[in-house]
Amino acid sequence: MKRNIIVIALLAVLIIPLPDVQAQQKVFRIGMIGLDTSHVTAFTKVINNPANNYGCKVVVGYSGGSPDVPSSANRVEGYTKQLHHEYGVEIVDTIEELCQKVDGVLLESVDGRPHLKQAKPVIAAKKPLFIDKPMAGSLADVLEIFRLAEENNVPCWSSSSLRYSPGIVEMKKTGSAGDILGCDAYSPCSLEEHHPDLYWYGVHGVEILYAVMGTGCQSVRRIQTPDYEFVVGIWEGGRIGTYRGLRKGRHDYGATVFGSKSIIQAGKYGGYEPLVDEIIKFFKTGNVPVPKEETIEIFAFMSAADESKAKGGATVSISETIEKAKKRN
Repeated sequence: MKRNIIVIALLAVLIIPLPDVQAQQKVFRIGMIGLDTSHVTAFTKVINNPANNYGCKVVVGYSGGSPDVPSSANRVEGYTKQLHHEYGVEIVDTIEELCQKVDGVLLESVDGRPHLKQAKPVIAAKKPLFIDKPMAGSLADVLEIFRLAEENNVPCWSSSSLRYSPGIVEMKKTGSAGDILGCDAYSPCSLEEHHPDLYWYGVHGVEILYAVMGTGCQSVRRIQTPDYEFVVGIWEGGRIGTYRGLRKGRHDYGATVFGSKSIIQAGKYGGYEPLVDEIIKFFKTGNVPVPKEETIEIFAFMSAADESKAKGGATVSISETIEKAKKRN
């Protein structure tokens, strides 16, 4: 009898998971804010796929939506229903409620204007935050989001998926271009009346430009015609980076990279998976892959381009653009 009790006790010990095993099995719960873009279903499909073994799952969503932006108002109901019915995501009525149920947040609202307001309760709840493009509807809001996140010690970042184009990733990994001497990037550039011109879709091409060139742009000049955008940036050391926005003809993404070793074609769209991989790494480590300084400069570049347009193509300083935005907060 005593021997049986000992055997049962040993079996009980064996079937109780050790603390580290329990930790490994814990799923990182993700909440989504703003269910009015195809990104919410595309990202959820990748993240919640057991074959990817991310250890993360999208579990809660908050619909949001902007009534004065048709691409938001006309799609939020459909994407909300799809997320709930196809992926079993719980839909809640407030961001505060969402934050109580998750470990990290994806802010996906297609409209950048409400991002600051939507980010505030997430930051207050101390949840790591990824903000999809555009990070905000103004440079001042971008600065304020980063200020609040830093003040509250909350990791926060934003990026377009085009930053992780396979060609750019491979070029950086191998150093095949050598020193980067210049870059001509391009992307579709549809406009939306409530956002600075390049924020809405040009941000993808500007992100490609910065993924190649890095920070250090000093000034911007812009030319606009009904079908095209052309922005010239002057970087430290006299390097030149340009962005061409496309509204006519074939729409595509890419860049010509001018290096000390070679000239390379890069920047083609490579799907959402590379960005999702970086988001998952971020949630697991808390490490931000794109420094806030680079994201701030991207939005300063686009804001300066708007000012240059208003001034008939005059040169506009990046640093002065950032300082003006700071004064608005």
